[in-house]
Amino acid sequence: MNEFKIKINGNDYNVVINNVEENTIDVEVNGISYSVEMEKPLRSKKTAAKPAKPAVTRSVENTVSAPTVQVAKPSEVSGGAGGAVKSPLPGVILEVFVKVGDIVKTGQKILVLEAMKMENTINSDREGKVVEVKVQKSDSVLEGADLVIIG
Repeated sequence: MNEFKIKINGNDYNVVINNVEENTIDVEVNGISYSVEMEKPLRSKKTAAKPAKPAVTRSVENTVSAPTVQVAKPSEVSGGAGGAVKSPLPGVILEVFVKVGDIVKTGQKILVLEAMKMENTINSDREGKVVEVKVQKSDSVLEGADLVIIG
């Protein structure tokens, strides 16, 4: 299993290569699995002149097109006793009600997320001090993206 951090059109992606068989590669991009078919089977490093061009043939779990707007990425580690409040679905941040250093309680409104043309209030799922606010108004976020880190 190989893990890579790549940047496409200014957006960061975590890519994990799970399996390689001849011209088919099973990859995971930001937690979503894909099967990628190469035009030609991979060659050994000794004989490879150019890498084969990848062509996504089918999605194992879901189909996602490359985003063209600023996207908040899921963080790799949520620290300590606190942790991250994550986005329950993809959408756009309409309003943020907390800032670094604020003390929040369980159930307190921390931001509003627009998803599927509906405003969703995101509440804190824990008590603690806001350590980091990972999004701002107008940011687009993916499902599972860290929104606010509470320590």
